[in-house]
Amino acid sequence: MEQNRQLSMLQFPMHPVDVVLDTDTFNEVDDQFALAYLLRHQEKIRLQAVYAAPFLNEKAATPKLGMEKSYEEILNILHLANAAEYESRVYPGADHFLKDRHTPADSKAARDLIERALLHSREQPLYVVGIAAATNLASALLLEPSIRERIVVIWLGGSGFHCSEIEEFNLLEDIPAAQVLFDSGVPLIQLPCWGVSEYFTISRPDLETWLLGRNPLADYLASHAISSVEAWAETPIWTKAVWDVTATAWLLNDGQRFMKDRLVSCPRITDQGGYCFLENRHSMRYVYRIERDALMTDLIARIVK
Repeated sequence: MEQNRQLSMLQFPMHPVDVVLDTDTFNEVDDQFALAYLLRHQEKIRLQAVYAAPFLNEKAATPKLGMEKSYEEILNILHLANAAEYESRVYPGADHFLKDRHTPADSKAARDLIERALLHSREQPLYVVGIAAATNLASALLLEPSIRERIVVIWLGGSGFHCSEIEEFNLLEDIPAAQVLFDSGVPLIQLPCWGVSEYFTISRPDLETWLLGRNPLADYLASHAISSVEAWAETPIWTKAVWDVTATAWLLNDGQRFMKDRLVSCPRITDQGGYCFLENRHSMRYVYRIERDALMTDLIARIVK
């Protein structure tokens, strides 16, 4: 019975659906594209809230600072998209990563996720799109385990099963959070970064031809991406993965026009951030291929409309 429940929740949803987005928006240039894409599909995706996730790298000296910068960048994108009505539904997330797989990092984001999830059901779940470390998502599941029966998590993180490379940012930033997510039994759709979503790329000619000068949102996305990438690109000809878009796009993947996926046994996440495949695990949906041109055409059309 439990397996049948989960499998039914892993099917492609009927539209429209309620969605929350968990994002480390200041970390790279792709989160901004993902949020913009979601906002431009409101006839199918009803945005309920946006959560700022922690991150730690050269752009943020602490996870708390990464979360705070992401919070401000979310508001910036909402302003550029003329979507001020969502500003009251942006919530700060955790200011630190999980200390272990048993202790949540409490936050307004985690509490809001719980509150919204409890208003939903197995038949009409809340869709949770995670494009950052799973800290906020795992914390909500630890604080209120029953929400796993009312939500579906679409998480961009980890590497493809075929990859030997496991150095993936979202997973390694908070390994205990990923372990909670994969062990919780929550209906889960995984979009691996390396080996799968990394092939959803955009180039300077794409940005200049299709986005620059079209509207304030499109102009910001293009100019920000160009300046950010060219600060580190080693060659004048480059492409940049905007992989976070693919997580939102799964909700629009009617007929698998944007990506291919399949049901698999959910692996465990090791303490090193790798996969451990075991028998008698619950199922999850695994995206293994991105249809780049179809998705990029829709992304650009939505941003410039």
